[in-house]
Amino acid sequence: MALEDQNSQQKGPETEKLLASVTTFLASRSANSADSALIAEGAAIAEILQSIELPPILRHAAALYPLAREGLLSAEELSAQFGDELATIISGLVQLGRFSLPKDWKPGEALATQQSDALRKMLLAVVSDVRLVLIRIAEQLYRLRIAKNLDEGTLQALALETREIYAPLASRLGVWQLKWELEDLAFRFLQPDTYREIARQLKERRQEREIFIDNIKVELQAELVANDIQANVAGRPKHIYSIWRKMQRKGGGLESIFDIRAVRVLVDDVKQCYTVLGIVHSLWPYLPGEFDDYIANPKENLYQSLHTAIIGPGGQILEVQIRTHEMHRHAELGVAAHWRYKEGGPSAPAYDQKIQLLRQLLEPTDKDTDLLERVREDVFEDRVYAISPKGDVVEMPAGATPLDFAYHVHTQVGHRCRGAKINGRIVPLTYQVKNGDKIEIITAKEPSPSRDWLSPQLGYLVSARSKNKVRSWFRLQDKDQNRRHGREIVEREFARLTIKDLTHAQVAHDLKFQDADELYVALGAGDITAAVIATAVQRLRGTLPDKLIPKKRAKPHSDTDNTADISVRGVGDLMCTFARCCRPVPPEQIAGYITLGRGVSIHRQDCGNFLNLLQKHRERVIEVAWGGENNAVYPVDLGILAYDRQGLLKDISGLIADEDLRVTSLATGSDRPSMQVSIDLTIEVTGLESLARVMSRLEQVSNVISVRRRS
Repeated sequence: MALEDQNSQQKGPETEKLLASVTTFLASRSANSADSALIAEGAAIAEILQSIELPPILRHAAALYPLAREGLLSAEELSAQFGDELATIISGLVQLGRFSLPKDWKPGEALATQQSDALRKMLLAVVSDVRLVLIRIAEQLYRLRIAKNLDEGTLQALALETREIYAPLASRLGVWQLKWELEDLAFRFLQPDTYREIARQLKERRQEREIFIDNIKVELQAELVANDIQANVAGRPKHIYSIWRKMQRKGGGLESIFDIRAVRVLVDDVKQCYTVLGIVHSLWPYLPGEFDDYIANPKENLYQSLHTAIIGPGGQILEVQIRTHEMHRHAELGVAAHWRYKEGGPSAPAYDQKIQLLRQLLEPTDKDTDLLERVREDVFEDRVYAISPKGDVVEMPAGATPLDFAYHVHTQVGHRCRGAKINGRIVPLTYQVKNGDKIEIITAKEPSPSRDWLSPQLGYLVSARSKNKVRSWFRLQDKDQNRRHGREIVEREFARLTIKDLTHAQVAHDLKFQDADELYVALGAGDITAAVIATAVQRLRGTLPDKLIPKKRAKPHSDTDNTADISVRGVGDLMCTFARCCRPVPPEQIAGYITLGRGVSIHRQDCGNFLNLLQKHRERVIEVAWGGENNAVYPVDLGILAYDRQGLLKDISGLIADEDLRVTSLATGSDRPSMQVSIDLTIEVTGLESLARVMSRLEQVSNVISVRRRS
């Protein structure tokens, strides 16, 4: 049974007594079918904890926790039967609860207050008693192991929260033994076809790979013995998710990944690590640029090892990892290797350092919705290292920009930033910094941040800290000025998206503001961006009752569409087309008008032409609704006004292509005296949010004066 302790050195009279007590209690409850499933769950979680060598009391707590979680065991009962220490651990687990992402959440979105509170609680547990989080991670792994029979929506949500939260947290805490399985299972459920294809390719080459590795092991082991080095040489297991990530980074297939074939060498001390490295490089030529010394420069989670790639027999590339036995223990178990620290033993420096990395996350900020972004930046994401003009190395989150660098150097440098040079060459402020880039910031005399810097679609800032500094700057400006700027932003968004059926107050209430004035101030101060307006409109239009036309009882009809690219239902077998006068897109309220000989014309309900038709021929108006086709696209007419310059049309078309949208028509006209050009184009979008995003980006193109939706 999982509760039976395999580590004899941890056993004592009290441990034996507690084990007997828990075992007897669970045996007495297992006859109850309602309890038996929970008891089996507890035993499975305890078995996972045993694999990372957590002490017996934590495994006993894990075994009893499911019963307490479901309210079948009270804190008083636990304390009376098993003692205060075990009861305290289980009560902490119950209070910790389960963190879960909101329904339909997508990576990059902020969290609601409820989810932020749950995530903050879990991070507090990391600081106060990391053992609780280790048990919670083990519980998440158990849920994944038995998840294959869940419905698709629940399964996807479970896998997504595992990939975004639990696997990275296990990595940060250094518990790689759990991290790999969490990542692989989440990947298997989120992208089953890709997972199966990589697994198939690995299986096809398995025999050839194993023979190759066995030959390498024999040759290397013989050379180590000849040099009086006692070492454990073994093949390294391959994890499908990490292979897929490397394929994505390298932009190639399985053949581009060096560590498909890999061995790991474990030795007694650091000196032997470097001796083994020399032996490996003397036996086989090494691959330049593929050597990493994580012993001299440990990773942020304190992982240490030497990594090198060599060209083995037959020209096949092989990765070799070299580390001490103690390094390997830390790599596999992370903070779990230091559990004695929580048992009252001496403080472990490595444990303290891991926990210190998380304490800063608990400092409150103005907006709880920033919490996930801060967690992802400080805990879960890879880092990038740039060099200042003085030669200082600056660490930033992956994907950081020169503007992030400016704010990292000093807040005022960020506020006064007007441009940047990377390695002596001027680059856009949206340039993504790469490792080793030398960055020089070009500044103005006076601070003048732009609200565009806060827009995630435009990509000026990645760091949450940098964004908070920009927000703080705008917050210090005059409140009346913020209100005025915010109102202009709302009116501009309403005008360019042709929103006529909603009020500013309705959008404000949907975004949880008391009134429109509060919304204006938040927009003007930069607390939120204009992009949220389109999202709020989409939500409101999905729930608002239809007040513009009377509902008519439709005759029974087919629910299928009449054309491949129109996803409208409710019109039976009639041909339907979008009206050119208004070009509706989801989720705008729509209505159908039966024409003479041209089927049903689909209008926005606030379209001027449709309102005239409604007054004259109400009997021809029928109810229609958007269908459920996910891949449907809808034509939208845009009008762009800009100052003429060479390459303008190329920049606009390139941006639209970057958004993966298609241009179906384009016409231009110029006014030579004013040096202005007008561009009328029709693009296909997937919905209102897609339209709002591309319009925002078009407005940022150099020389563009305005972008408006034509209706």
